[in-house]
Amino acid sequence: MQPTVNETDVQQNKGMAIVGYILFFVPLLAAKESPFAQYHARQGLNLFLLALAVNIVLGILPFIGWLLLPFANLAILGLMIIGILAAANGQIKPLPIIGKYEILK
Repeated sequence: MQPTVNETDVQQNKGMAIVGYILFFVPLLAAKESPFAQYHARQGLNLFLLALAVNIVLGILPFIGWLLLPFANLAILGLMIIGILAAANGQIKPLPIIGKYEILK
């Protein structure tokens, strides 16, 4: 479910929304009143959990996992860039593949 945000919230919290993809917990703690920043922080949390799971699983698998790990990390970086661009443009749109899942409400 996408939050309803007003233009003032978007303009005031774009920076926090961008930070949400790098350090997801900062907007969760510092911008609690902003639905825009909270949305992007939750998307950043999804991305972090994906990166953690992928790195653990592929790091454990010998050979094939080690070969796939750099490509998986590039894909995660691509998702991060998509999220940062959406936040910088003031958009509320979920990340491809993982954006539809809500860890925090």
